[in-house]
Amino acid sequence: MDHRKEELEKKRAKLAELRRQREERKRQATQTREQLQPASPTASRIDINDLVNSLVGERPRSRSNTGSESVLLSRESSGIGRERRASAAFAASPEPTSPRQQQQQPDTPRAFRTAEMVVIDFPPRERVVYNKGVQTAAADAGSGADADAALLSEAEVARRVREQRERDERARVAREEDARVRAADAAEREAQREAEARRLTDTQLGGIVGSARFSGFLDRASRVVERALDTDYDVTVDYARAQAGDASDARPQLALVAALGDERTRNRAVMDLAWSARFPELVAAAYNRNPTAPNEPDGVVAVWNAHSRARPEFVFHAPSDVLQVAFSDFDAHLLVGAAYSGQLLLWDTRAKAQPVLRTPLTAAGHTHPVYALKVVGSTNAHHVVSASSDGLACAWQLDMLAQPQDALDLTNPAHARTDEVSVTCLDFAADETAAFVVGTAEGVAYPVNRYDRAGCKAGLNALDAYRAHTAPINSLRFHPPGAAADFADLFLTASSDWTVRLWRARPAAKPASAVPTDMRPLHTFDAFDDYVYDARWSPVHPAVFASADGAGRLALWNLNADVELPVHAAHPESGRALNKLAWDRPGRRIATGGADGLVYLYDVGDLATPRPDDAAKFARVVAEMASA
Repeated sequence: MDHRKEELEKKRAKLAELRRQREERKRQATQTREQLQPASPTASRIDINDLVNSLVGERPRSRSNTGSESVLLSRESSGIGRERRASAAFAASPEPTSPRQQQQQPDTPRAFRTAEMVVIDFPPRERVVYNKGVQTAAADAGSGADADAALLSEAEVARRVREQRERDERARVAREEDARVRAADAAEREAQREAEARRLTDTQLGGIVGSARFSGFLDRASRVVERALDTDYDVTVDYARAQAGDASDARPQLALVAALGDERTRNRAVMDLAWSARFPELVAAAYNRNPTAPNEPDGVVAVWNAHSRARPEFVFHAPSDVLQVAFSDFDAHLLVGAAYSGQLLLWDTRAKAQPVLRTPLTAAGHTHPVYALKVVGSTNAHHVVSASSDGLACAWQLDMLAQPQDALDLTNPAHARTDEVSVTCLDFAADETAAFVVGTAEGVAYPVNRYDRAGCKAGLNALDAYRAHTAPINSLRFHPPGAAADFADLFLTASSDWTVRLWRARPAAKPASAVPTDMRPLHTFDAFDDYVYDARWSPVHPAVFASADGAGRLALWNLNADVELPVHAAHPESGRALNKLAWDRPGRRIATGGADGLVYLYDVGDLATPRPDDAAKFARVVAEMASA
């Protein structure tokens, strides 16, 4: 708006300048006429003299002066710079003759002649003034009519400016539309050209689809999409109307969340389960061989994601049945497995399906099935402790599996036929790396020292035995350190004699007994109808543990509530035996699997959430068991 006002002001100034120039020209013309008025009598006198001379017979004066005066007058009276033509008629005077000749010649009429004269005016030098803001054509001020036409009203100027702007806007819109059309045409031509250029033959397309890079990309992208689709979240919830307790009240206790399995794990049995410490949603399952598919790998380890249930995140292969699997707590990418052939296998999630390292099948390592495996230590010094069915216990460095760092022969001289001890399971107490307890196929648990210490030697201590089971011990688990530090010496054993027993371990720092001493269990849980294959403590609740048995029942026990019967139980639809179970690190879910090859995820809910007084209650329960 300010710009338009400025243009109008400049145009008014231009019109005022034109008016001033016109007045100045009028004033100059008036002065010129006043200066030329005294010359008129002289011209009259010149004409009279010429007439008298013609009468007396003298030659008339030349009219060049008169013509010059006319030219001068015409030049001075003209106010514009242009060329014009002027015509003047002069009377033709006869040649001078004598009076006698005049008398002899008859009177003849005088003949007039027409003379043409060109008058040239030189206009004054035009002064060109350049204005950056306003550029208008100079008006022709040669006449009064042209100057009046240049004097426009403000409304007319505004109308013309508006029309000009409308024309400019229409032209701009037309240019933009034309540019858009040209751009669209160019894009369409480019797309067609690219489509023609990228049209692949069947051979090229097959090569791309069959390449490892394409298959890897498709596998990663599809897993991301499946995780998003399997997310258990109600995006349509109305928080303004939903009640706070609706979801928790409606959710059943020990509810089945998912059953994980695909064609690669079909007809295989789950041999072991392990949750990741770095990624709480990942659970690894170890499988044995598929008897109906001899061309498939004998052993398989599948890493399942609780948020993507259609297929596993990773599938690793093994040359033999995988009996044990464990995530490394110190490297989230590494998994360790123990095979039926006696080998220890190391897989890396960043590598392919085959193991990146494996132990040799020599006398330096295991040559019998390895049923016990544990990763112990700290971030800077950790290793794997394994034990096989021939009584050999080894400690391995994860980055060097060529030979064990330490090896112990676990023997019992009291055995009748052989002194070997067939180890089926082992576990370390919390914050303990030098001593552990092994469960055996004879139903007895023995303490083992890795190193010589005061009062006891390295190896199996046959004098301090945990003797109560009448069948092989399938599982041995110490109380986790996260629940309560006061119960670190408690451990559970699950056996094929249909019982689970609670034990208090003898302190490892004490010297060995001089005579055979049988440790008695604190309590025996016998509410089972089949072999008990696994029993594990909750990682957060001190009095809660879960058990899996051959009847296909997952039982949840809370010793603060009842020491005779489980508080909750769940049965998978298949009804087949459950071999293993594992708690996730937050203690909210249990993974279990068995003979049907499926991994079942159960949501524990609030059952495993500890209250402030649960530790004190459990301490009283344990004291009552010990005194009974």
